[in-house]
Amino acid sequence: MMHERRFGRLGWMVGDVGYGMWGIAGGEGGWTGADDEAGDTALDEAVRLGCDYFDTAWIYGRGHSERMLGQLVKRHPERRLHLATKPPPKDRTWPSTRDSKLSEVYPPDHLWEYLHRSLEGLGTPSVDLFQFHVWEDAWAHDAAWQDTVIEMKERGLIKGVGISVNRWEPWNVLQTLSTGLIDAVQVIYNIFDQAPEDELFPACRELDVAVIARVPFDEGTLTGTLTRDTRWPEGDWRNTYFVPENLVASVERAERLARIVPEGMTMPELALRFILQNPDVATVIPGMRNLRHVRANIATSDAEPLSEELMAQLREHRWDRRPTEWSQ
Repeated sequence: MMHERRFGRLGWMVGDVGYGMWGIAGGEGGWTGADDEAGDTALDEAVRLGCDYFDTAWIYGRGHSERMLGQLVKRHPERRLHLATKPPPKDRTWPSTRDSKLSEVYPPDHLWEYLHRSLEGLGTPSVDLFQFHVWEDAWAHDAAWQDTVIEMKERGLIKGVGISVNRWEPWNVLQTLSTGLIDAVQVIYNIFDQAPEDELFPACRELDVAVIARVPFDEGTLTGTLTRDTRWPEGDWRNTYFVPENLVASVERAERLARIVPEGMTMPELALRFILQNPDVATVIPGMRNLRHVRANIATSDAEPLSEELMAQLREHRWDRRPTEWSQ
């Protein structure tokens, strides 16, 4: 049974295991091996099992993921599905940097253009959560984005505003949260990446901002399936992320973690249960491409809490990293 959690001050009750839709779309700059038929089957099964939170972005297949999600909504008119998407940065640079200017990344006309593109792709009159795909906290008090999202809300085109925080920078949103305009924060949080607990989660708790945990498997490391020799087909994004420096270090850490995975439990299951142990998380959004992934991941919603002893051991696997040229 899917358990529900309150989605911050927006008040929605959503399943605590959501659906991340990057990998399902394929396309340039994404994950190879995507198949629409298998993807649609996986999405339908997720809905059947109680999943009701779906996270996409226009850049996932250049609108293809949004269209797949729109078709899912049409196939399940009886279900209230929560739809979250993200406009791409105008300069097409992930992540943003301290030198990035809001006027070059998210000018108002660009935000309006991609909101309308997303609504067209989804086939819905509004989107539940409209999330900035990159962010710099220096933009916090700029009226350009503030006035835009306020108008979008007033016109009923979006119901909530979110920010997807750049990799390994959970602090890079704290001033923006204080504006009172942000309803949700999407952040990398997993067994390795525990840093959001330090400052971000307490701030979200105080302000009643929903937390969406992304990258629960550390782009694949926490599935326990990578080796030092793992390679992906040409054009797959993971080749640029798992450069030798990162791949070797990641595999070594996964091997150490494997020693404490309880008997009868998989590493992906452990990874999700670690995240769900934290009540600050409203939902976690693993990427899921097939029925096996959907069934296994959603089953963790109904699992018993991990023991205090095991949680203490998992705390020791925290890995504080700083953004670098390959981390994207």
